[in-house]
Amino acid sequence: MANTKVIEKKKRVVDQLKEKIESASVLIVSNYRGITVKEITSLRRKLYAQDSEYKIIKNTLLKKALEASGLSELTEHLSGPTGLLLGYKDPVAPLKSLVEFIDEIEKGEVKIGVVEKTVVDNKSIADLAELPSREVLLAKIVGGLSSPLYGLVNVLQGNIRNLVYALSAVKDKKDKDKVLEIGGEKNGKG
Repeated sequence: MANTKVIEKKKRVVDQLKEKIESASVLIVSNYRGITVKEITSLRRKLYAQDSEYKIIKNTLLKKALEASGLSELTEHLSGPTGLLLGYKDPVAPLKSLVEFIDEIEKGEVKIGVVEKTVVDNKSIADLAELPSREVLLAKIVGGLSSPLYGLVNVLQGNIRNLVYALSAVKDKKDKDKVLEIGGEKNGKG
């Protein structure tokens, strides 16, 4: 009976892990050898703020979950102590956090990952980690899109401004002509 409970518990863990893997926008398999519990806890806090998590998983359970998710090509990288980064929104921010963390403490390594349903090697992961965050990229896009609009507004305002100057000059000329006309009548009658 004890074996049956353990097996059922492991099946639940694999099923839950499979669901998380399938809903993640980024999944990174890493080696956490030499990283202390305190260091992993600080990484987890940082990742939690980015709607991500870092899990320590037995290779056998992770292998079953990956195979069930259609990612069996990752299973050959499951050796030694394995940590799994799962990011659910922005794929670059948690990936960047993990790479920076590993570089900073000089322990552990990134093995392989999946970003937006595409398998990427550790070289590609390092390249992706150098990208700016999603918010910075969106700000650059908005800036790039708004720049021509500001130019258009200035051009249109310039034309309107010139029209106002022209109308003002016409009005001033008419006022001046009226003054001269009125002045000429006074002088002619006087």
